[in-house]
Amino acid sequence: MSDKTLRTHTDTVGAEGLDDWRWMLRALHARFRTGDFVTGLRLATAIAEAAEEMDHHPDLDLRYPHLNVRLSSHDVGGVTDRDLRLARRISELAAGVGVAADPSAVQVLELALDTADLEGVRPFWLAVLGMSETASPDELVDKGGSLPTLWFQETDPHDEPRQRFHVDITVPPEVAPGRIEAALAAGGTLVSAAREPAFTILADAEGNKACVCTSAGRD
Repeated sequence: MSDKTLRTHTDTVGAEGLDDWRWMLRALHARFRTGDFVTGLRLATAIAEAAEEMDHHPDLDLRYPHLNVRLSSHDVGGVTDRDLRLARRISELAAGVGVAADPSAVQVLELALDTADLEGVRPFWLAVLGMSETASPDELVDKGGSLPTLWFQETDPHDEPRQRFHVDITVPPEVAPGRIEAALAAGGTLVSAAREPAFTILADAEGNKACVCTSAGRD
């Protein structure tokens, strides 16, 4: 298999023994509980050196007291063997400095806009948010990583008022049931579980919807 061959989540994290990592939205994600900023910086530096050696570079987000890492092969738009090897190396580096991963803490936020006129509204959002196009016509991304992905969901024409945006929050499969339970306990309602575990549709007390999503059940 070529280094640039896309992998699917069904043959990746579990089969490769990458217990620190979770597959979400065409990338591998991990959070390492560094405990303090200096340790986080030390780990980030070690990762940078390993990335240079492998000529493959992750996205690093250093916070107090953790380091978030995202791995994806941008040239092919998903996870490849390069990401698997670097993920394994990063886990080794973290273990070497006594830092544990917290897979349950990783999550990815997306915004979805209901529209009956994709071609009519898409150029506006592309311009006003300064985002970039992808191979998918219904998706816009911020290549700098500051903004969540914006995607467009087809709907029928309608008059206002009606909810147009909804939130998609992607979490590890083992986290989703607890997140859903907490949302329901907080006054939410279950709109549909027909597509779980891929996604579960919830609504708040006013009917505003949000989807709790996982990689399970998706390609």
